[in-house]
Order: sequence, then structure tokens, then C-alpha cells
Amino acid sequence: MKSATRRGLRLRVGNAVASALVVVGVSFAPGATAADVQSEQWYLGPMQAEKMWKTSTGEGIKVAVIDTGVNPDTPSLKGQVLSDEVPKQVAYGATDDYAGHGTTMAELIVGTGADGGLQGLAPGAEVVPYRLPLGNELSAKEEKLAPTSAEAIRAAADSDVRIISMSIGAAAYEPEDEAAVKYAASKGKILVASVGNSGQDSGYIEYPAAYPYVLGVSSIDDKSHISDFGQSGNYVDLVAPGENLPAYCNGGFDKYCHNLNGTSFSTAITSAAAALIWSAHPDWTANQVTRALIDTAGRKWPKDKPTATAGYGTIRPRSVLADPNYDPGEPYSDPLRKENTQEGEKLVTEIPPASASAKPSAGATAASQGAEGSPKDEQAAAGSDDAKTVASDASSDSGSTLWIALGAAAAVVVLGGGAFAVLRAKRAN
Repeated sequence: MKSATRRGLRLRVGNAVASALVVVGVSFAPGATAADVQSEQWYLGPMQAEKMWKTSTGEGIKVAVIDTGVNPDTPSLKGQVLSDEVPKQVAYGATDDYAGHGTTMAELIVGTGADGGLQGLAPGAEVVPYRLPLGNELSAKEEKLAPTSAEAIRAAADSDVRIISMSIGAAAYEPEDEAAVKYAASKGKILVASVGNSGQDSGYIEYPAAYPYVLGVSSIDDKSHISDFGQSGNYVDLVAPGENLPAYCNGGFDKYCHNLNGTSFSTAITSAAAALIWSAHPDWTANQVTRALIDTAGRKWPKDKPTATAGYGTIRPRSVLADPNYDPGEPYSDPLRKENTQEGEKLVTEIPPASASAKPSAGATAASQGAEGSPKDEQAAAGSDDAKTVASDASSDSGSTLWIALGAAAAVVVLGGGAFAVLRAKRAN
């Protein structure tokens, strides 16, 4: 494992990175065989993407991708990346993706599929890129110029993006990052992050997924089986496709690698699903979009008993888009209130207005900026989850494949964390 010290943070490359970038199949240049790479996106059929796009393509929704940067010049991303909208204070290297990971995530969210590129689930949405240092991939000068994770999250929170997608993770807790997350939540943003790829037996999930107000996403395969590599814990909220998927092999963007696994993929796909729903219902708040994702998720267990490995179940955005009378519930009631609060802590999203277009109250901003923050759960606890397969629902998604998970261990960026490591307890069934 490589590491680099920067601004007091310990930036680490997860052990899943190297193996995730191994070419298992035959690589090909984008454009060589358009059908090939898109045919590997096995989830598009079961999710009925073509039918969803008749209702929503994500148009009007901007997604911040906090990752290794995003190359705006790949065929699939031409015109999809809002390079000029990256706040200047955090813009260094935003469009210079040194690993290919951030560009892959952006294509999975908004890619047009042009010239053989990846097909995004929300091709009508747009991406605003942010670049963080990853291990020793950048020079000392570049690391110094790059923003910290907290700076990137705060900058995105102050912009007009609605969704902050973070296919990144670290085992260590950072108070600055949690304060930034709470600030973004007070601004009405949806934050989505990978739970990590160290396996279900790890007993915890990574940050930022473990912070309050972040949707933690794990992975499933094409049979709706929960991926063994996905980490488990109290703050796994949803699962999405994450196995046997293509991604750029490196920052050269000359070929895709195949059969990659990881919760990074799942995070990008979930962010795209949120974009589809929010585009169809632009007046909904972050709470309502989040509730829609949770309420319609496919599962075999009661909704009020989320599991340690799959949370509330598999994303099914079509269930929302197909129902013109869908009720998203109260706009300022947090659907994850129990997970997002600790004893004595005030709920950020209960301070109105917590919507994407509204400005937070002075109290909300002050509370989030000044929060010292503590991890969602600091003690390891007994408990296990025996749910191995997520339920299917033929009434809303075709076939018996409930809803797939797309984790992406491929180049999992690790947020810096030198403060201290904390175990998040598993959910009990």
C-alpha cells in the first residue's frame, strides 16, 4: 500500500486498486467496437434504461464527481463536463485525470456512449469535476496545489450541483471532512459514496460513506447476489451494480479493462439514478429524492430493518419514474434520521429550507461549519447479516433480476485520514 502525507492528511491507495485495474479480458480502444463495452454494462437492460429515458435522462441536474479528475475529451463525455464551473479555488487539475478512475465514473453517470464509450445512466445530466490526490500518483507540487477532500466538498456545496458523487473511501475519520459533509447537507445536496471493497468481514464501512448525511453504497452482481468484497456495517444504505464491469485501464484513455469489481461503480450508478429522479421532479428536496430511492429499493426484508450488507436494498429508479402519482413524503423530514443523528445531536436537514435551490438558514450553516463531528458509530458491535441475495420485483423491473450492484473497486481513491481509525458496527438482523 502506497501513502503520501499532505497537509496533515494521510492519503492512501486501497489494496483493491491494483487488482481492480488488472486486465481480465481483452482490452480495446474506445470506438473499436461500440457494442462491446456497452454490452458489458449488463445492468442497463434489467434497469430498463431505454424506458426510463423516455421519462427522464437527468437533464438539468449537475453532479459533482470528486475523484481523480475527469477528462472532458473522451468521446462519451464530449459536451457533458462543465469544466468552467469548477470553483477556481479547487480547480487545479480537475480535467487532468491521472488514473482514469474519475473519467470512468463520469461516463457511468452522464456518458453518451458515443464512439464506443461507456453509456451513462443519466446521459442528460452534466458533471462538474474535482480532483483529489491518490497515493503517490501526483508530484509533491501537484499534491500541494490540489484541494483537500473537505475543500472539494465545501466548494461543491456552494455551487449549483445537486448531487455529490464520491467513489472514494478511507478507514480513518477526519473531523474536517464530516463538517464539510454536514455543510453540504445543509445546502440540500445529496451525497453518495462507496462503502469500500475490503470484504463483508471487515465489520465497518469507509469514510465518507460512514459520515452522517452520506448515502453509503455497496455492490451486487448480475444475479442480484450481494458482492463479497463490499464492506458491511450500519451505514450501508443501498446496493447497485458493481461486478464484471469495464473501466479505463489508466490515464491514457486508449483502452478499457474488463471484468472489474468494486463499490465505485455502484456509487456512480446510484448517483445517476438520483439524477434521473431529481430531473423528473426538480421541485423535490434532497430528502424526497433520497426517500424515493429507499422506499422503492428491492429487498426481501422489512424496510424498517436495513441489513448490514445491503441496507435498504437495490436501487430501482424506474419504480419512481413509472408512477406519476408517486408520493415522496415530507420535504424536510430526513428518511435516514436514525442513521444521521446521535444522542444529543441536532439533525442538520431538519433545519429548513433543506432543498437544492434554497439557501440554508444561518443556524444550519453555523452548525455544520462548526461541527467537530464524530463518526456515525464508534463501537464495534455484534451482529450479522445472512441476506445473500437481494429480492426481485417483477412488477416494476423486468425479469427476476431485482437490482444489480455496481461497485467499483477499480482505482478506489482513498480520502485522507490521519486523525484516527474507527470501526463502524454491523447491523444486526
